[in-house]
Parts: sequence; C-alpha cells; structure tokens
Amino acid sequence: MRNALLLFLVFAATAGAQIKIAVNSTTIESAPIFLAERMPGVQIVPVPNGRLAMEQLLRGNVDAATGSETQMLLNSIAEPGIRIVLTLAEARYRIIARRSTGIRRVEDLRGKKVAATVNTSSQYFLREMLRKAGLLLETDIHFVNLEGPDMPAALKRGDVDAVAIWEPHAENSIEVLGSDAVVLENSSVYRERFNLNTTAKVLQDPDKRRALVDFLRVVLRASDRARSHASETQMQLAPFINTPAATIAHVWNQFRFPANLPGDLPDVLGNVEIFVAAVQYRQPRPRANLVTLIDSGPLAEARP
Repeated sequence: MRNALLLFLVFAATAGAQIKIAVNSTTIESAPIFLAERMPGVQIVPVPNGRLAMEQLLRGNVDAATGSETQMLLNSIAEPGIRIVLTLAEARYRIIARRSTGIRRVEDLRGKKVAATVNTSSQYFLREMLRKAGLLLETDIHFVNLEGPDMPAALKRGDVDAVAIWEPHAENSIEVLGSDAVVLENSSVYRERFNLNTTAKVLQDPDKRRALVDFLRVVLRASDRARSHASETQMQLAPFINTPAATIAHVWNQFRFPANLPGDLPDVLGNVEIFVAAVQYRQPRPRANLVTLIDSGPLAEARP
C-alpha cells in the first residue's frame, strides 16, 4: 500500500509538472503536504529525511522542500537564496531514557551514552536540554550519532542510555522500553518549526510562483482539516509515513499545524543560528540577516 501511494505521488503529476516538492516521508509534520488535494502541475517527491529534501532543493532538482528551521539555516550558507514561505507544523521533541540506568531527570544524563542525529534539530534539542540543566553536550555526556529509526532498537539493546528525537521515533522508543522508559521534555527549550522552503530564483519565475501559490492554497485547506478532523487526518496520514494511525494519534498533541509564518520565527532562527554557526565553525549571522530568509509574499497571495 505504501509503495503504491509513493508511486502515485511521484508519477501522478509528472507530466507537465510546473513545480516539484521534496517532502520528508517519515515525519508527522509533513501531514499538510501529503493530505493536500492532488494538483496538476505539482509533483511530490518523497524523501527519507529533511537533509535529503534540502539537498534536492540546493541541487535544483526540486523547486521547494520541507524541513526544520535547523536544516534551512545549515543550507542557507551554501544557498543564500533559500526562503521559508510557510510553517507547516510546530513539534515538541522528547528525550527517552532507560530508567534502569538511574536516569530520572536531565541532570542524570551526565556520563551516559545519549543518542541524537548529528547536524539536525535532534542534536540542537539535546544540546539545549543539557544546557538548561547545566550540562554540556561536548563534555558531560557520551554523544552517539544515530538516525531516528535506529534509536528504539539501540535503546532496547542497551547500546545507548537515552535518545533525543522527534516523533514517531520517540514514541517507538517508549514502546520498546515499556515500564523502563523515562520521558524528559520541556517545550520551553525548543519547539521545532517545520517549514516549506523554496528559493528566490523559483519565486522570481512567474509560472513557478503561480503554481507554488496555488499549492499553498490547498495546503492551507489541508492544515485546517488537520486541526478540525484529527482522527480522520491520522488515518489518512498513516500509509504515507508508514506509521500506524494509533501511534500518530498517541502523539498528536505534540504537534500544531498553524499554516502561517509565526511572529516569533525570526527569534527562533536567531536562537538556532548560534548552534548552526558553531557546527559550521563560523560566526553567527545577525538576526536582521536571518529575517531576509523569510518571504511572506506567497502566503499573502494564497490567502483569500
């Protein structure tokens, strides 16, 4: 069923496609894209993570791509023309730890083996959770680089003591640990902004801009359905991201689907930029420069 859906997404709109959109096919945050009405002239290109989605955008293989603000900032150095045109979702992350290792709070992670996915919002979240507790990622834990899908099994085997990750991998980690699971979270530390990104070059092309604006209109409607018809949305989304509807329903309160450009987005970019700059061994850019990476024009045109 999943393969058939993905083939449909890739090929249904290929003929005469005006714009191609790379979409992370493993995250609940992608719901508004996958559940938007299929449109002629729009080709959805499913990819296994946000890094590959942004890579497709930088290579010019697609005209837009989904991804966290972290991925956008990481890639905006190589491509300063990247533009956020819509925040599709806001998501809370969690640290899942093994109770049997003595972990009850974030401070107990000192000296433990903790996994996150390097150079992603997962690592940023872990860094901020540790910093809030007075710990440093670089010196106070044994950092283990793992992809999200590999984390539950690594926890169960005892390869790591805790993982810091987005859904559904956090929930899957809880399920494999059962009563041994400890959940550590703090939404004030970090709330991911999962965005639809494009480039200034695409927006300067009248035909591509028109197609993108038309697509934003159907995404706005899909986002409204996600907010008002949660159960139906969860059932429809499940095959697209290969995740049981029950799992999606269980973590649904970790998400919001605002379909806007939040007023605090520049502040979020400024905070994450400090982490991104350190990863790239450079100085953080001024927040005034980061604001230029947000383009509200297409959303304004898409709204009634």
